[in-house]
Amino acid sequence: MGNTKELDQSKMDAFMEKMIGIYNSGALNLMISIGHRTGLFDTMANMEHSTSKEIAAKADLNERYVREWLGAMVTGQIVDYHPEDKTYSLPREHAAFLTRVASPNNLAVTTQWISELGHVEHEIVECFKKGGGVPYSSYRHFHEVMAEESAQTTVAALDEILPLVPNLPESLNKGIEVLDIGCGSGMAINRMASEFPTSKFLGYDISEEAIYKAQSDAKKHGLTNVSFEVKDVSNIGDSKRFDLITAFDAIHDQADPEKVLTEIAHALRSDGTLLMQDIAGSSFVHKNLDHPIAPFIYTISCMHCMSVSLAQGGAGLGAAWGKELATKMLEHAGFKRVEVKQLQHDFINNYFIANKISSKEY
Repeated sequence: MGNTKELDQSKMDAFMEKMIGIYNSGALNLMISIGHRTGLFDTMANMEHSTSKEIAAKADLNERYVREWLGAMVTGQIVDYHPEDKTYSLPREHAAFLTRVASPNNLAVTTQWISELGHVEHEIVECFKKGGGVPYSSYRHFHEVMAEESAQTTVAALDEILPLVPNLPESLNKGIEVLDIGCGSGMAINRMASEFPTSKFLGYDISEEAIYKAQSDAKKHGLTNVSFEVKDVSNIGDSKRFDLITAFDAIHDQADPEKVLTEIAHALRSDGTLLMQDIAGSSFVHKNLDHPIAPFIYTISCMHCMSVSLAQGGAGLGAAWGKELATKMLEHAGFKRVEVKQLQHDFINNYFIANKISSKEY
């Protein structure tokens, strides 16, 4: 027998309205990304009521494209339009979240992920059919976007993140040995090296491109207490060498995260500390229903974090591996004490403070 249950018309109407919102929001995401990358928001923030020609000239861009982009911004209620003189303006309240001078509150940075992920959609679809994953090499400007994101979410907040570990700023001032796992372009570790010249810093990353950028920046700023190596962090090889190991959003997309965590525990001195930043959320999907950006996290996970791990024959944990599993894996790796902390203004990240010595042994 067929399904004779009548459809709920109000539920259908509500879902159709939701889908229309998704169309518009998805389109605006792409346009905001373009506005960021072309500097249009930065340009408009320094202009009063201006025509499309004036905006294009100031930004050194093609007027026809700028005018069409402005159409999306106006109808998306991001830019104001003044029909009496056909001019446009970017409200200061919007510029506070869309311009480079607004960093670390520049939300336009994050919109770049959607176009970056869209570039590999065809390959991801093939993975749905055949399994496997998409390698880092398929992503066009991952490191550039990640560097911008890290500058806002990690580097700008280091003065708040480091004190989450008791007495850590004091120890860094006295001089300790620090390793940063998956250091990327080195923005965080170079900042720490600059701020704490008596400590020694080492950064590992598997990307030659990222390490080259990190080394160049360190040299540019005359930092002599930091060095970088291209290295697979599943084989650190050091024993009881470091006082502090940091991992900023770097563990969940590893091919073998359990081995990486075990290597980290082995490389720490007996009283050393792991400071691990990772995506906030639960390991259980039903507990993420109230998370403000849960669909965004699962999407980035599916189309990048999980996939790059699977491309290496890895575990494919994904960005939504969650606090519960992360804590369990840290304990399995040899950490007897694990604390999970958050910054007051940060709903995106958890900060795991892990030690090999339990609180009773201190």
